[in-house]
Amino acid sequence: MNGLDILKQRGFIAQMTHENEMDKLFSEKKVIFYNGYDPTADSLHIGHYVTLMAAAWLQKAGHVPVILMGGGTGMVGDPDKADKMRPLMTLEEIDHNVSRFNAQVSRFIDFSEGKAIMVDNGDWLRHLNYTQFIREYGIHFSVNRMLSADKYKTKFEGSGLNFFELNYVVMQAYDFLELNRRFDCDVQAGGNDQWSNIVAGVDLIRRVEGKDAYGFTYNLLLKGDGEKMGKTVGGATWLDANKTAPHDFYQYFRNVQDTILRQYLSMLTFLPMEEIDELTAHEGAGLNKAKEVLAYEVTKIVHGQAVADEVSSVRIPTKTLQKSDFAEGINILDLLVLTELVPSKSEARRNVQQGGIMLNDQKVTDPAHMISEGEGLVIQKGKKIFIKITLE
Repeated sequence: MNGLDILKQRGFIAQMTHENEMDKLFSEKKVIFYNGYDPTADSLHIGHYVTLMAAAWLQKAGHVPVILMGGGTGMVGDPDKADKMRPLMTLEEIDHNVSRFNAQVSRFIDFSEGKAIMVDNGDWLRHLNYTQFIREYGIHFSVNRMLSADKYKTKFEGSGLNFFELNYVVMQAYDFLELNRRFDCDVQAGGNDQWSNIVAGVDLIRRVEGKDAYGFTYNLLLKGDGEKMGKTVGGATWLDANKTAPHDFYQYFRNVQDTILRQYLSMLTFLPMEEIDELTAHEGAGLNKAKEVLAYEVTKIVHGQAVADEVSSVRIPTKTLQKSDFAEGINILDLLVLTELVPSKSEARRNVQQGGIMLNDQKVTDPAHMISEGEGLVIQKGKKIFIKITLE
C-alpha cells in the first residue's frame, strides 16, 4: 500500500480533489505535502493530533511533510461559525504560541535532514505589499464562490462576515502557492472544515503556475455524541501536560465510548489494523482491554513511555454493586450515595449542580439523570477521585 492507501484504510480521508491522480502520485514519487497550524492557543489539542498522526504515517511511507505554522494567518484567524469574530492576538502571543507548537510537533514528526520541513508563514505574509498582493492574486478569487462555502456562508448569514475575515482564504491559498514555489510542495491536507480553503489553494496554483496541485481533508475526530473534538471541548484535550495532566489525559481515553473506540485506535495509534480488529471484536465490558491499550498508546505518543507506564499503573478503585441496582435505572444522586462517594443525597445534589461529577468523562449536571448501564462505569468526582463499577 502507498501512503495514501494507509490513510484510507485507517479512516483518515474525508475528501479529495483528484483521487485517481493522487493515488498515482503517492505510488510513483516522494510527495511533499503540507499541514498548517494556526497558533490560536499555547498548546495543540486532540483535534490537531489527528492531522499530525496522518502526517507521521505518510512520513513513515517515505513522503515529506511540511509543517506550516501560522505566524501570518494567525494574525487574521480562520472564520468559524461562532457569532463573534476570533479575538485578535498580539505578535508576541502569536510567536509564543508558535514556539510551543514547534516543540509539540516534534513528538510526531522526524525533522532529520531531508525528512520534514518546518516553516512559518509569518516569514512571507507579514511582509507583503498589500496593494501589489491584491492586484496580482485577488483577481483569481470569486467572492460568490467564497460565500458558497459552508463555513463562510453560515457566518455571512449569521453574525456577518467582515472584509478582514474574508482575507483568510486568500492568505491560505497563497501559502500553498508559496510552498509550491519554495519546496515543490504539490499537496495540501487539513481538517475537513478546511475543504474550501484547500480547494482555493489548489485552484490558485493551477491558475498562476499552470501546474498540477492537489488537496485532501482528514475526517474530524468526534466524541461519542457526534460533536467535534477540539480545544473548546471539556476534558482531556490539550497535549501540554501543564494544561491537561497526563493522568487525566490517560483517563479520558480509557473511558471513551464504545461507538468511537475503533476510530480512535485507528487514527490515534500506530497499532496494526489486524491488532485493532482483534481488540475491538468484542462488546460491552469486553472492550475494556482495548480502551486500556488506546489510553496507553496515545499517552505514550504524547507524553513518552515513562509517563504512560506511570499513569497506567495507577489503578482506579472499584465498587461492586448488584445488577438489580440498574435493572430499572438508578438516579445519579442515589448512585453517588451507594458508591459512598458522598455521604448524603443533598451533598450529591450539590456536586452534580456545581459540575463536579462525570460519568465516563461526560459531565452530569442534572440531578434527575438516570443510569441504566453499570458494568465498567467510571464515576469521577472533582479532578482526582475516581471509582469504577463492577456488577455481580
